[in-house]
Amino acid sequence: MYFVYILASKKNGTLYIGVTSELKKRMYEHKEKLLEGFTKKYSIGKLVYYEQTEDVNGAILREKQLKKWRRDWKIQLIEEKNPDWDDLYCDLFD
Repeated sequence: MYFVYILASKKNGTLYIGVTSELKKRMYEHKEKLLEGFTKKYSIGKLVYYEQTEDVNGAILREKQLKKWRRDWKIQLIEEKNPDWDDLYCDLFD
């Protein structure tokens, strides 16, 4: 499986969009600030949205698509599935 995900620093805060084949592992790396770069610099570690697919090319295309979206479209996407901007990280272990 492949995942396209959106992280936030807080509700309506700074957003980050990524793609991975190991969402639990990647989220742990973001939360523990093990990855250098944007998410570490801006303390972005709250998983607010994700999609999964079996197609790696589809996941990469979707990531690129979302990155080009206007901010208000991204917020609307998040709030359709996660209106309270809960951290969905714990849901990955159910």
